[in-house]
Amino acid sequence: MHRGAATRDGWWRVVAGVLSRDPVRSREAGAAMGFDPARSYGEVSEMLAKERERSDGIDAVAIMTPNDMHYRDAVAALDAGLDVVCEKPVTHDFAQACDLVVRTRKQGRIFAIAHGYSAYPMTRYARLLVREGALGPVRFVQIEYIQSGLATRVEEGPQSDRWRWVLDPRRSGLALVMSAIGCHAQHLACSAAGMNIARVAADVRPWLPGRKVIDSVSALLEFVGGARGTFIATQAAAGGENDIRLRIYGEKGMLDWSHREASYLRLALQGEPVRTVGRGDPFLPPEILALGRSPRGHPEGLREAFANVYAEVAQERMARSLGEAPPELPYPRIEEGAHTMAFIEACLASQEGGGWVQVAQLQG
Repeated sequence: MHRGAATRDGWWRVVAGVLSRDPVRSREAGAAMGFDPARSYGEVSEMLAKERERSDGIDAVAIMTPNDMHYRDAVAALDAGLDVVCEKPVTHDFAQACDLVVRTRKQGRIFAIAHGYSAYPMTRYARLLVREGALGPVRFVQIEYIQSGLATRVEEGPQSDRWRWVLDPRRSGLALVMSAIGCHAQHLACSAAGMNIARVAADVRPWLPGRKVIDSVSALLEFVGGARGTFIATQAAAGGENDIRLRIYGEKGMLDWSHREASYLRLALQGEPVRTVGRGDPFLPPEILALGRSPRGHPEGLREAFANVYAEVAQERMARSLGEAPPELPYPRIEEGAHTMAFIEACLASQEGGGWVQVAQLQG
C-alpha cells in the first residue's frame, strides 16, 4: 500500500529500506523488490548511518513497523534529519507523541501520519465546506468504524508473526481497536469538523468475553467549542467490512460520507433539495479536483487517498528546498497524532473512572 501510494504520482522513488526484523530476510526482500543490494539493509540504524554517507542518500522514511517500534524509529529518523511518514498510532502514549512534536519542530522536519481516509477528495471537500461555513456552526458529529477482523476468536487459531504482536497488548498499544482503526475514525471526525475533542465519556471493553485485548470502544464526545458527538469503533462486528460513516450536523444542514461510496458526499441543507456531490464534478474547487485522478464515475480508493498524503509531503519538501513559503496543505501532522494519543488515554481513563474525562491538549 505505502510503496504504491508513494510512487503513484511520481513524487517519490523508493530506493532503500529495512523490510524485516530478520536482517537476512530484510536484505533478501530488498533485492527481490529491485533495490540496490547495497541499500537493502538489515537494521534501521545501519540504514540511517549508511544513507547519511551517500551523496544521494534518502530524504525521508516511511515507518510501517509493529506499533511498539513507531516511536523508536521516528526518533531515529528525526535525529538523522529526515522527514517522516508514520503509520498509526504514532506512539504508545501521549507523552511520547508530545516528544515527537518537540523533535519535529526543533529539527524543522515534516512529520505526516498515514490517515488516508481524511485524504479522500470527498472527505477533504467535507472539511472545506465546514470551514467555509456551509453548514453553519457545527452542533453534532457522528463517526463510526465497523469491522469484523476480531469477530471470531482469532487468538485461538494459528498465529503468524503479525498476529502475535497484534494480540500482545504490550506491543499493539493501549487499546488494540483504537490503535488499529479507532484512531482513523477519531482523526477523520476532528479533521473534517475542524475541532479537537475536549471531553469524552467512553465504554472501553472487548465484546468477546475473556479476550485480553480491547476490540471495541464507544463514546460520547464534546468538542472544543461545545459541539457534541458520538464515536464507535469495533473490530468485533460479525459481517462488518471496514464500514466507515461520517456525519456532521450544523445550524444550516448536514453532510454525510460513507467509505462504501467514498467518491460521493451527501449534502442536505435545511429547506433545500438534498444534493449528492461526486469526485470530479466540474464545480468543485481546484484543490479538491486535484486530489482525484480519473473522471467522475471511475473507481478510486484508499491507495489514491494515501497517495494524496505522500504528494502533499513531497510538495512541502520541494517548497522548502527552493526557499519558498510552504503551501498550507492539510496532510495529517504529528500534532494531530498527539491529539489522537490524548484521546485514547482519556477513553481509558473514562472507562476506569466511569464518567466524563478531559482530553489533554497539546501545549504550544
